Amino acid sequence: MTATAARKNFYDVIDQAEHRGFAITITHEGIPKVVVMSFEEYEGWQETLEIMSDPELDKELVKVVKEMKSGKHRKDTISLEQLKKQLKL
Repeated sequence: MTATAARKNFYDVIDQAEHRGFAITITHEGIPKVVVMSFEEYEGWQETLEIMSDPELDKELVKVVKEMKSGKHRKDTISLEQLKKQLKL
């Protein structure tokens, strides 16, 4: 979307961008300049970047994912479904 169109339709841009998984790229003179996305989505990206920038945490997550895929995950963990049942959600 051009910057001019975004300015003219600012509230529509906000309404569209607030949906998770939906982002709007705003261009100026045909060049992408900014992206508008929901705050929830932005926070998720920030958390992902923080995790990826911590080499030790990144290694641990890779290890856990590999263990889970191989069925060797820790026995003191439970699935999300089990947690929801315990919390009666």
